[in-house]
Parts: sequence; structure tokens; C-alpha cells
Amino acid sequence: MPRLNLRTVLNRPRRVRSLVAVAAAGLLTAGALIGFTAGSAMAATGCTVTYAPNTWAGGFTANITVTNLGAPITNWTLAYTFPDAGQKVGQGWSANWSQSGTAVTATNMSWNGSLATGGSTSIGFNGTWTTSNPTPATFTLNGVTCNGPTTSTSPTASRSPSTSPSASPSSSPSKSPSSSPSTSPSSPPPGSTPLSINGQLRVCGVNLCNQYGKPIQLRGMSTHGLQWFASCYNSNSIGQLANDWHADVLRIAMYVDEKGYVTDPAGFTAKVNAIVDLAEARGIYAIIDFHILNPGDPTVHLADAKTFFQNVSSRNVGKKNVIYEIANEPNGVSWSTIKSYAEQVIPVIRGNAPNSVVIVGTRAWSSLGLSEGGNATEVINNRVNATNVMYTFHFYAASHGDSYRAEVARASASIPIFVTEFGTVTYTGGGNFDQASSTAWLDLLDQKKISYANWTYSDADESSAAFKPGTCAAGSDFSSSNVLTQSGAFMKGRINTPDNFPTS
Repeated sequence: MPRLNLRTVLNRPRRVRSLVAVAAAGLLTAGALIGFTAGSAMAATGCTVTYAPNTWAGGFTANITVTNLGAPITNWTLAYTFPDAGQKVGQGWSANWSQSGTAVTATNMSWNGSLATGGSTSIGFNGTWTTSNPTPATFTLNGVTCNGPTTSTSPTASRSPSTSPSASPSSSPSKSPSSSPSTSPSSPPPGSTPLSINGQLRVCGVNLCNQYGKPIQLRGMSTHGLQWFASCYNSNSIGQLANDWHADVLRIAMYVDEKGYVTDPAGFTAKVNAIVDLAEARGIYAIIDFHILNPGDPTVHLADAKTFFQNVSSRNVGKKNVIYEIANEPNGVSWSTIKSYAEQVIPVIRGNAPNSVVIVGTRAWSSLGLSEGGNATEVINNRVNATNVMYTFHFYAASHGDSYRAEVARASASIPIFVTEFGTVTYTGGGNFDQASSTAWLDLLDQKKISYANWTYSDADESSAAFKPGTCAAGSDFSSSNVLTQSGAFMKGRINTPDNFPTS
């Protein structure tokens, strides 16, 4: 497939993202990206359905889990009828959704069509209602009536509702009922935040797991460079990220070069620590990102990395919300070089944070080697010699399509992956918002329980930014439709749904 001109890319202004990758040849059409019709679905012989609605004035989120009790099926169609004509399906995920009158149909995506006997899949949607919002009485799977639905309006270990007092009245609806009490972003209700529920994270098998040893997915946002967008990261903005967006994690992108860490090590270390504290106070996780980008060889800054991670890990001893990302986007170097770097930096962190999760960048701008002609096999067959380690994958939805998704799906069966950065646009950080490919990507990550942080929680003058230019300087509203870009509105909608963190 054609390659990008690296000289042109690497010489462009550095405030633009530099995830260089080859766009997948023959990207899917919009219709194909959304999914495909179940068509020749095999008959099911039994099923159960759990329907978990979460309602506010005029709107609701519904999470549906369907379990196949019959013979294995390769494609499925779930159908039901809304009891009230005013109920409408809006944005859905993990299925192809359609509605005619009150009749609703959901068909599988390309990656979740097979259900073994006893196998389950979870799907959902955001909807609206006018006069009432009752639960559908009957569901069918491939024409067979399912047991249930059983219903739940309080998802297991889902955080309690909270609304930032500074949020605009036009903010997007919370994923919790609007009748519940409000709390300040500086004092989330105890036992209700991602941090208080999940505690110290660890890697178990190919998953990120919580303190109960249960696989979880963290969903959140990444900062832009602290040297350029410091006004975007303060008590108010992070409070709204936690309480209005209901994010689980904030990635702190501390650039090493490009007027970053190397110009003021003490100052940038202090900025990172301050944001870690703000995240901890609001009950969300913080990824400390040593943002290597240009030069792409992480060993160039090995000494800086050791100093930085010694300082932040010793200062944040005992904090359960800190995750360490030791090399953002290595490029132009071999996986063996990256692995060697990791095996020298991780022991520095382990001296102060023996149980913290560490995320290691992968070859070719953290594309698992894809964007330089490789694949994940080099990592799978030669893993970092350390425990509690995950591997980074980055993508930009308008540039990276089916072949990249297929490799992530394959690799995630063998190694633990964390998408610490992705965009809804092209790899440059600009271009048009690609909702179809972004949806296909997030559906895959949800299905695989792969955690992610979107680029960026900033008001950069680029289409990947969540906020319109000038939002951070104004400093009051980081949540409403008045300030969100297309990408920001889409991401808030995807993040602002129940986490359902398991505790038993």
C-alpha cells in the first residue's frame, strides 16, 4: 500500500500530532463501517436478556446484555417493541440499530456475530422519550422469545450521579438520573468514583483489572502539550471531566522536547504532579505520559526518563490512581531498542511503585509496528521482562481502518493493550470528523475491554480537539454543546455512559 512522505510529515509544525501511519487500503464505506446485516442468521433455541436503563428528563441510556442458551450462532438479530410511541433510539453502539414505529431491531457487528452456547454480548444506545419510559416486555433473538428481560436501574458499582455546579444548563445529560443529588467536583460521593470502586489496578492476563481481579475498561481523555495549553487543566476543567463527562481517566501528555520537559525539568514535573492531585481528588485515574515523539528513539532521553520517573514515582508513592506511560510514540527504531529502554526505566518506577501499571509504547508511532510495515507478532513473541505491563496502540480513525482494527483484535487475544491516544480525525490531528470509523473503533475497544484516552481535551485549533478555540481561556464551561466540537460532543456521548465496573 502507498506510504506517506516521512520528510514532509516530520517537518510540519510540531503542535500537530505526528502519529504517522499508512491509511488502510480500501477503507470501508460508511455503511460497511457501521456493520452488516445479519442475513442468514441461524435460529436460536433459547436466550436471556438483561435491560439496564438509566433515565433523565426526556432522555435515557439503555445497556442490553443478551445471552445465547441454544446452539452456537454465527449472526444474530435482537428485536423488541417499545411500549410507548414516544421512545426513540438515538446513537447506538456495538450493533446496527434500526427503528420502525415502535419496533426496534439490532443486528450484530462484524466482530460480535458469533455467540457460543452460553455466550453473551453487550450492546446499547442513547434514546429519548416524551411521556414515559417503560421497559420493553419481550425480546427475541433470531425470532426466538428470550427469558426476561431482567432489569436494573443501578448498574453494579456504577458511580453515583454528580453534576458540576459550574456546568452550563445546556450540558449534555448525565448518565445518572437528574433527580439525584448534585455534588461539587471537588468532593465526589465516597465509594462512587472509578478510583474508589476499582482501587489499585493491575494486569491480569490480557486485561486491565481492578482490585477485585475483574477486567475493566477505562474511558477518558488526553491533554494536549502542557507547554501550550496549561489553561485547559485546572480544578474546574478536571472537575467537569470527572462529573459531567463521567470520564474514568485523564492522560497527562508531558512533551519531552518541543519546549517541554527538557527546557524546565522541575517545572514540568511539578505541573504533572499537580494534575495527578486534581485527578485523584475527583476519583479518576491519571496516566503520566513521557511524551517522546521527535526524536523517535526513546534511548536519546533515557537519562531524562530515569530522572523524571524517579521523581514522580517517589513523590506519588501510595497513590492508586497513577499509571505510568514511559514512551509515547517511538518511531524509526526497532522493537528490541524500545524493549531495552523499557527494561531500564521500569525498575526505576518499581522502586517506588511496585504495583503500578506501566504502559510501554510500541514501534511505528505506537501502532504495534503496523505503520512501518510490521505487526504485533514482534511484541507477542518478545515481551518486556516485567510484570503489570501493558502495550500501547494509537490510531486516528480517518486514517486507520479495517486492517488496523483487525490487527488490534488479533493482538488483544495475546497481549494487554491500552489505547492511550486516538483521534476521530486524520493522523495530523486535522481533517474531517469521521464518525463511522470512530464508532467502529470504539465498538471494538468496548467489546474487547480495551481502555482508551481520546486526543484531546483541549481547545487547540484542530478538529481533533474537544473544545472550540477560546474555551480554556474563558475557563467556565467544559461540558455544554456551546463549547464542544463535533469530536468533543461525540466523545462525551461515548464516555458518558455507565461503566458497570464489576466488584464480584
